[in-house]
Parts: sequence; structure tokens; C-alpha cells
Amino acid sequence: MRARLFPLALAASLLTACSTGPVKRVSPPQVSVAQLSVQADGQWQVDLRLQNFSSMAMRFEGLELELRSGDEVLARLRSEPDLNVGAESADIHPIGVQPTATGRLLAAGALADARALPYQLSGKLQASPVDGRSREYPITFRSSLHPAPGLSGVLR
Repeated sequence: MRARLFPLALAASLLTACSTGPVKRVSPPQVSVAQLSVQADGQWQVDLRLQNFSSMAMRFEGLELELRSGDEVLARLRSEPDLNVGAESADIHPIGVQPTATGRLLAAGALADARALPYQLSGKLQASPVDGRSREYPITFRSSLHPAPGLSGVLR
């Protein structure tokens, strides 16, 4: 009995030693607004949440997004974050932007009335595995921002 099990155990251990390790999957990343802060000069700081769903670290290299509410453009976001985000993780990337006149009015109304501001992000994101080729990912995301209690001029 032992004579038969030894070759089988040896073959199994050799096959295990030849394995290539964990599977590396690159999944499309996602971008959302974590926070929108209205500055004293009327500009906005938009904190984008860059979400990496891949099983390996990703480098976020560039983005061109349009922030809308309904049919109205609130702001255009362009940036080169040059940010590494770990596997199945997220990071925040702040961007200073000049909102449109309509964007200012809609954000001011949501803050004054303490109500939600529905939004859509659409555009493209340039990202790559840390050791791989860069690729462009289409971005479409819908959610809403709500006034942050106790924080003047902040929507989350």
C-alpha cells in the first residue's frame, strides 16, 4: 500500500511545485465622487474615489470625465493622477475644478435646501497594471451626493 501511495504523493507534490501562483485578473476600474467641496472663491474640490477591482495593483494615469446632473453639465474633470492603487482597493484623488454656472446653481440649491444632488460621471480613464501596458477604460457611474451634516459647502 505504501509503495503505491509514495509515487502518487510525489507526483502531486511535483505538480504543486510547478503551479504559476495566484491568478492575476485585470478588471475594469470605477470612478465615483467621494466628496464635492465648494470653495470660498466658487471653485470646487472634487475628491474622486478611484476603485481598483483587479487582483493586482493598478496605476491610474489619466482621466477625462464629465460630471452631470440630469441633462446639465456641472463640471469637466481632467487630471493625471499618476497614482498606484493596490489590488481590490481604492484611493482618493482630489481635483480642483471650475464648475459651470449651472453647476454652481444646482450645488448651491442642494446645499441650501439640504437635499440630494443626483449625478452621473462619464468619460474615460487611462490605467494599467503596475507592470503592464496602459489601457483606456470607459467610465459611466450614477449616484447622488448629499449635504454633509456639520460641514458647510460639502456634499458627500
